[in-house]
Amino acid sequence: MNDPASKSNWFERVGALLLRKPEDREQLITLLHSAYERDLLDAEALTMIEGVLHVSEMQVRDIMIPRSQMDTIDIGDKPGEFIPFVIETAHSRFPVTDGSKDQIIGILLAKDLLRYYANAEVFNVRDMLRPVVYIPESKRLNILLKDFRGNRNHMAIVVDEYGGIAGLVTIEDVLEQIVGEIEDEYDFDEAGDYIVADTNGYYRVKAIAEIVNFNETLGAAFSDKEFDTIGGYVINRFGRLPKNDESIVIDHFRFTVLRADSRRLHLLKVERIDADSDIGIDETELNPLNQ
Repeated sequence: MNDPASKSNWFERVGALLLRKPEDREQLITLLHSAYERDLLDAEALTMIEGVLHVSEMQVRDIMIPRSQMDTIDIGDKPGEFIPFVIETAHSRFPVTDGSKDQIIGILLAKDLLRYYANAEVFNVRDMLRPVVYIPESKRLNILLKDFRGNRNHMAIVVDEYGGIAGLVTIEDVLEQIVGEIEDEYDFDEAGDYIVADTNGYYRVKAIAEIVNFNETLGAAFSDKEFDTIGGYVINRFGRLPKNDESIVIDHFRFTVLRADSRRLHLLKVERIDADSDIGIDETELNPLNQ
């Protein structure tokens, strides 16, 4: 099954398909799955190849972080005021605004804030700003990835057809469509950190958190007979894969999608709803931007 001759023959067939017109893509995917079933490709390689094909069909609007969820810094704030926010969010880059998210004047790299600690008296945020790269919502992800690699930028601001700020996208967002979710050393990753309490009274919950642990931590009573993870349970109640910023109320808990892509649900914001509230149970709230 794994002899060199069979592999050579398979690669010749793939090469022939790649030279054909795009309408043969489904046949190519079928061939890739056949190769996987015959142990010519492992599961990780198959997922990445499918991810590459998927990226070539996607646009920036499909994966961007919407304007409402952008973490920004205002140029009018002093470093001592926004550095705690930088530490809390743990991003490597921040759009810097001048009064509102409609006025983005530059990109601040978190590492450049080290200069503030070296000499706070002469530190000037404006001097640290990198140029803003603007891209349309309709830009193809494969073209964007090529641009990111060519100009060494890792973040772009997305604008709508009227020139307004629609959101942002990073090189990590694009790569995750190919290799899956990328977690760095700042992502909460330990088993005990799948559910994190926020100082504002809500919880950040990874979609892969087990329902049993969710129930124990938040005092819920969700059934784990059909689903093991809270993400699977929430997707089932939506009846589809939800998009960023969509919400649903289930048994006095509001689940808001903080992060999802076209294939997976990653992160949820969970808030307790007062039992006396008149908000309907299992009420789905859609962001107009996602409709």
